[in-house]
Amino acid sequence: QVQLVESGGGLVQAGGSLRLSCAASGRTFSPYAMGWFRQAPGKEREFVAAIRWSGNSTYYADSVKGRFTISRDNVKNTVYLQMNSLKPEDTAVYYCAATLHDIRVGVSFEYRWNYWGQGTQVTVSS
Repeated sequence: QVQLVESGGGLVQAGGSLRLSCAASGRTFSPYAMGWFRQAPGKEREFVAAIRWSGNSTYYADSVKGRFTISRDNVKNTVYLQMNSLKPEDTAVYYCAATLHDIRVGVSFEYRWNYWGQGTQVTVSS
């Protein structure tokens, strides 16, 4: 069984930065990709970013391109989300996810992702 544990959330002022981490554990952890989704109050969960576990392919939602950067450490089984120039509309619970599926198709669809973390709150004040 794969477990994903997020950390790094918190309260930050608009224009500030945060770095989220997601550590994965499991007897054999070899996903196709890992990623981040978020859910703001009263809204559906949405895709934020994803990275293949091998190679250099990354994927971003238009709303975060140029501000967020996803990266990984395969040795530590950890994925990171560096969030810069944060805006109040980035306020949400951020969820880490891992998938066994080829994310070149349907990366933003939740059903394509197999494992989920419990989420970490990010609050951006204006």
